[in-house]
Amino acid sequence: MVRAALAAAFICAGPAHAQEPSAWSDDLRSQIRLIAGGKQDDALLAAIEIKLQPGWKTYWRYPGDSGVPPRFEFAGSDNLLRAQVLWPAPHAFTDEGGTSIGYKDSVIFPLRVVPRDPAKPVTLRLKLDYAVCEKLCIPALGKAEVTVSGATTAQTPAIAQALAQVPKPVPASALGFSAKRVTATIKPLVAIDLAAPGNGRVEVFAEGPNAEWALPIPKPALGAPAGRRHFEMTLDGLPPGVDPKGPFELTFTIVGAQAPVEVTTRLD
Repeated sequence: MVRAALAAAFICAGPAHAQEPSAWSDDLRSQIRLIAGGKQDDALLAAIEIKLQPGWKTYWRYPGDSGVPPRFEFAGSDNLLRAQVLWPAPHAFTDEGGTSIGYKDSVIFPLRVVPRDPAKPVTLRLKLDYAVCEKLCIPALGKAEVTVSGATTAQTPAIAQALAQVPKPVPASALGFSAKRVTATIKPLVAIDLAAPGNGRVEVFAEGPNAEWALPIPKPALGAPAGRRHFEMTLDGLPPGVDPKGPFELTFTIVGAQAPVEVTTRLD
């Protein structure tokens, strides 16, 4: 409730409007729709909602050991300058195929929609290619259309709650965060240290500078003092030609310590 309230503080509510969401686009194992409501800065707010059958999952922008990230297309939309998809904090799921990163049950991807003409609404048309998985991955396709005007709707609170689950960029110093190579092997071991009060579950996901990187999911490590957590990962899955001992920036998404956050740090 607190996170939803914080996100709602950034939503400028227009006049109440009985704007309807799109119809559900049904697949046998999932369904999607578009919803809209509210403003944030210079953008109108909308969202893509996915509901999954029990036991099924779909994927984050980096799917982990297996899976396919969703692809969002807005070609054919009216009065649309750009639409930015925001990614709520994911979770890791382990099965016989390895560990994947994504969502179960349902997920709402907030959208920041910028119109070409701010005086007019946007007709948002979505084509979503995604995968849903239980034991096997199956491709799915959804299409939806909604008018986005910035007016408050019945879906505005759900969009606010989803916004609160989007990891916020923070400097490494805010978490006392560090990521360092601790071996000089061909695939160096990277040790990760961060502040994490409490005893709840904490997950860390690592991404490289672009989609060609396929880094392992950091695993919890022993030895952290109270109020901190240690993780480690082997520096594997780099694109061809990248020196694993060279300098580059990595982005770490941290879920569960407090509100979800992203930290980008240089690995020297």
